[in-house]
Amino acid sequence: MQSPCLKEVTEVCLSGCCSSRSSPLFKSTASHDTASKSGSTSAACRRDFAAKTSSSIFPNTQFTNHESIPSLQKSFSDFTRAYPRYYETAEVDQIRAQEYYHLTQSNHTCLDYIGIGLFSSSQLHKQESSKQKVPSTSTSRLPSPPQNSDYPFFSISYKTGNLKTELLHGGHESELESAMRRRIMRFLNISENDYSMVFTANRTSAFKLVAESYPYKTSRKLLSVYDYESEAVESMINSSEKRGAQVMSAEFSWPRLRIQSEKLRKMIGSKKKKKKKRGVFVFPVHSRVTGSRYPYIWMTIAQENGWHVLVDACALGPKDMDSFGLSLFQPDFLISSFYKVYGENPSGFACLFVKKSAIPVLEASTSTGIVNLVPAQEFLQIGGDSSDTEVEEISRLRLQEDILDISRSFSGLISNHSHRGTPTKRLEQGELSDSAEDGANSEELEISGESERLAKSSKNGNQEVVCRSLDQVDSLGLILITNRARYLINWLVSSLRKLKHPNSEGVPLVRIYGPKIKYDRGPALAFNVFDWKGEKVEPVLVQKLADRNNISLSYGFLHHIWFSDKYAEERGRVLERRDSGAKGMAANKLKAKSGSGISVVTAALGFVSNFEDIYRLWAFVAQFLDADFVEKERWRYTALNQKTIEV
Repeated sequence: MQSPCLKEVTEVCLSGCCSSRSSPLFKSTASHDTASKSGSTSAACRRDFAAKTSSSIFPNTQFTNHESIPSLQKSFSDFTRAYPRYYETAEVDQIRAQEYYHLTQSNHTCLDYIGIGLFSSSQLHKQESSKQKVPSTSTSRLPSPPQNSDYPFFSISYKTGNLKTELLHGGHESELESAMRRRIMRFLNISENDYSMVFTANRTSAFKLVAESYPYKTSRKLLSVYDYESEAVESMINSSEKRGAQVMSAEFSWPRLRIQSEKLRKMIGSKKKKKKKRGVFVFPVHSRVTGSRYPYIWMTIAQENGWHVLVDACALGPKDMDSFGLSLFQPDFLISSFYKVYGENPSGFACLFVKKSAIPVLEASTSTGIVNLVPAQEFLQIGGDSSDTEVEEISRLRLQEDILDISRSFSGLISNHSHRGTPTKRLEQGELSDSAEDGANSEELEISGESERLAKSSKNGNQEVVCRSLDQVDSLGLILITNRARYLINWLVSSLRKLKHPNSEGVPLVRIYGPKIKYDRGPALAFNVFDWKGEKVEPVLVQKLADRNNISLSYGFLHHIWFSDKYAEERGRVLERRDSGAKGMAANKLKAKSGSGISVVTAALGFVSNFEDIYRLWAFVAQFLDADFVEKERWRYTALNQKTIEV
């Protein structure tokens, strides 16, 4: 892809040029002559972007009082002067206003979603509104689902099975599952000729399925590249170790947390030239915590040295697969996760893709974690021999399970047309219509207007699922989405670094881990807040206080950090030790591991995130410049907790 504005270097790439040249894909595929010429241009472009950002965002200014920070309107005006082409992303703001209006209505700043959204809030609520008009065609013995947007129109049901058999033969696939699989593979640009796919309950289940089926007896190693502690990866490591795997991990150099290339190359490399595979190389492409992007060439190096490659695509942006180069790298395994509605319901499922040529390598093993997608009403059908009381109780319990356990729910729209394309729909069990009129008694309902736009049929008459969020992302495209996120995340990084405690030393309020102002950094951020004495405010407290301000953040744990001799003195001050890798894992029989690292607050931007979202986070963090703020809020939070306990 030719960059649209390489000739406009005077605009310092704030317009989003060099998008393709900065992709890690081009670091490994360009010819020598082309790479040297375009590489120098894109490198200069990225340097100019960082320099322009630093000089444009509050130049020569430090904020030592939260009341002195500029207003939202003034900050946005300065922001658009620094990034004039941000206005070209106005279509995203229109989509947010029309399709995700719950964010504005609830005054909610959502910075804790990682993955890809399937549906819009508008789609969900319109479906719910229409559902109330549809006469029930199921047995009257079943209770009606609760009438609110949190109820899953589709659920997932767990099944115990053999991953290898499931991939080879597929089993019985419902129309819903077939439609969803086709839509997701089309969105991710994954060919059904090259890859097979199974739905899994979540990301952790997908990793564990690979670990339980991989032939560690002959390919003994598991090598991962994560700068943060991941429950999914820890689950895979635990299962792999039980099956005899030799576990290794990449390390990340302090302070920028870049991959220790020399060490990783030694771990990947092999002195002996053997035909058999060495093991699994687990590569995340992006860090979903720090926003670091890793060169794709590591996949090529691993493949050349006899590794099966597993790509964790869960942290990729919604259109990043367009520049991934799947046909070039062809990983053996790929995992991606999907959630329901951005800022409203994080439940969903994950997808495990396995290259067809790699399926024979897997071992037969009975595992849990594979799921079926089931329309909710069908999920609630009970055998006819049950009494009314039994039916009601079982249905009630299943409804509660779906509502309360968000990791087991799924929501969306499904539509169907006949082979001739007749705009009619037969209401089967669990199927819903957007066009049912009040008082309709027939099972045949005509679809028109908005419902006709929601309903889609393929040329061969197959059922198709309508995922409006995926459709919106497809229409916006990679460059627009990437540029918007680039402007927002770099403004946030630059602005956070302008906050200093009001003392002579000018102690920074915030420390950012990983990349700082950078053209090709990801839309995720890891940071900590420090008081005027230089002591860290616990990330859990920051997250809870943010939540009270209607800002959703997360927290994580950075690990595998390597300190050179130059930073040896910082090691003791920076690292903290935890007795257990994660609480509650004992119930899953996961080994509790002690280790050193850094607990951090994390924020992640979605494709509909806007300037007000990042400004609100900045203004919230600025409150910690008030020396009394933390103590007052800690006391208030403790008092509220005590009151709750007393009640």
